[in-house]
Amino acid sequence: MKLFALDSSSITASVCLMEEDKIISEFFVNSGLTHSQTLAPMIQASLNILNINASEIDLFAIANGPGSFTGLRIGLAIVKGIATIFNKPCIGVSSILAAAYNCINFDGVICVVMDARRDRFYNALFRCQNKKLIRLTEDRIISIEKLKQELKNFSECVELVGDGAVICYKYIDHINIKNNIKFSFKNKHYVRASSVGILGMELYKKGEFLNASNINPKYLRLSQAERLLLENKIKL
Repeated sequence: MKLFALDSSSITASVCLMEEDKIISEFFVNSGLTHSQTLAPMIQASLNILNINASEIDLFAIANGPGSFTGLRIGLAIVKGIATIFNKPCIGVSSILAAAYNCINFDGVICVVMDARRDRFYNALFRCQNKKLIRLTEDRIISIEKLKQELKNFSECVELVGDGAVICYKYIDHINIKNNIKFSFKNKHYVRASSVGILGMELYKKGEFLNASNINPKYLRLSQAERLLLENKIKL
């Protein structure tokens, strides 16, 4: 079975091809270019270099949020388009879960923090034991103040991961918390398509897949345009 995975949920973009449980290629870009500029060339290059046609892909996995509204829409549009043309199943993978998977060899609490702006983070907490992730919270959007209060409850080591890790650490000024916090290596701060692919394959084996039309983004909050519209209605 060939699986194609894609992530465009944050400032980075990546694509991955897997055959069964083997990663056979991965492209990762953190260039500042828009996803509309990078994704199509990466997809084409990953197929060309292995001489694989899109019709040969059996399953598509995509990080479907939370994250950048624009990035998620672009990635989902591409995956939905290809999967629909060739009538292939799809799997949506939490971008937060995929970020946590980068630290699968860590024993302790994993705190994923992805920048949601306005001093808030897309977040979830996990406990990692024997290379297994155990959810402690659902994916959510949380303020730094509330997160600081939760982190005080852990006496064990907490590893920060995600594109908001550096920002989050700067906000944590309580010495008793900082003593327990550690950074993952910078190469683990971003969601990787390979993590999306591995998790997607696990979900597929459990029968948790959908047709392309049923894969939707998970934003967790209103877009800026929706917030402004709501604020203007309230004022009126």
